[in-house]
Amino acid sequence: MANVIYCHCSQCRKTTGHYFASTSCDRGDFKLTSDSGLDWYQSSPEAARGFCKRCGSTMFWDYKGSPTISILAGTLDAPTGLKAEVHIFVADASDYYTIDDGLPQHDHYGPVKAAE
Repeated sequence: MANVIYCHCSQCRKTTGHYFASTSCDRGDFKLTSDSGLDWYQSSPEAARGFCKRCGSTMFWDYKGSPTISILAGTLDAPTGLKAEVHIFVADASDYYTIDDGLPQHDHYGPVKAAE
């Protein structure tokens, strides 16, 4: 799994109620033990968001054609072994919080590298 990326874009903030914290894994390594409670919302022509249809929790973000799938970090049981890596789309951050953790910040998606 990749380290955690914080996304501040308006779509992620409105979907989750705050900024989006996600990790990702190669699509070939992604296995669901059950998808009976999972549903997908096509949030744009390029991406869909997976959510629990029982409780409404956002769980996944799937970008068409990407070799990876994003998994919301808060849905994983601890200890995860993950570390926060970067903030993206910081130009879209809301005015009610500050980003002061010392991590790199970008106004767009990258650069982001997978965890070693």
